[in-house]
Amino acid sequence: MKFKFIPLVISLLFPVSLFAQNSSQAAAAKDYTMAIAWQQYSGEYRALCFQAYNFARLSLDVRLKTTDPSRKNCVIVDIDETVLDNSPFQGYEVQHGISYHPKDWTRWTDLASADTIPGALGFLRYAKSENVETFYVSNRSEPEYQSTLRNLQKFGFPFADEAHLMVKTTSSDKESRRQKIMEKYNVLLLCGDNLSDFSNVFYREGKNTSEQVQWAMQEFGTHFIVLPNPMYGDWEKSLYKEGKFDEAEKSRQRIQHLKTY
Repeated sequence: MKFKFIPLVISLLFPVSLFAQNSSQAAAAKDYTMAIAWQQYSGEYRALCFQAYNFARLSLDVRLKTTDPSRKNCVIVDIDETVLDNSPFQGYEVQHGISYHPKDWTRWTDLASADTIPGALGFLRYAKSENVETFYVSNRSEPEYQSTLRNLQKFGFPFADEAHLMVKTTSSDKESRRQKIMEKYNVLLLCGDNLSDFSNVFYREGKNTSEQVQWAMQEFGTHFIVLPNPMYGDWEKSLYKEGKFDEAEKSRQRIQHLKTY
């Protein structure tokens, strides 16, 4: 008879809503957990990064042969998940049941502790040896400027200085910053993990980014160098309805968008 009381005791101590809440949070976190774990532990992730920067080196050599000799040469790179690895920050957020919190991000960038993306430093040092400058065009904010420089300089990234680091001031659209660089430089390559790192054409209103890449298919691997980032990106916005949702609801909407049979 005493065993009949166990469900009642459990329900009093641990309400069903609490179990449901924990379950939904765990399900939501799993989406990001797999992505973060893949970036941190899989050989395939490192291989793809090396592949991207190997193509960058080969493409740089080709493009240097036809560049305008009257102008200086450069490459433009994004920072996060392109030259610096922020997966520890993402891991921290998942362990705390969220995907992103601005204060947590600022605390992370202040540490200047992000490691390098495989292949990035070697490629940019090679570019410097060919008299090609590097511009770091990032959507990190102005308060993060100095800590970002410290992080890049800690590893000896070439051209990690105030003349070559451009962060977000008024707009997250990088096109105006790219155009400013193009006024004086031949931009030989652009490296990034997000399509907006290459052109704002990818985000014209009403266009699907998975379809938009078709027009630039010849640019990938030759002019546009894409780094893998399974953890976050602008593409994810297309999965959600308008409004603010908790992680469990976002997870539900992601599941709804999955193609199946």
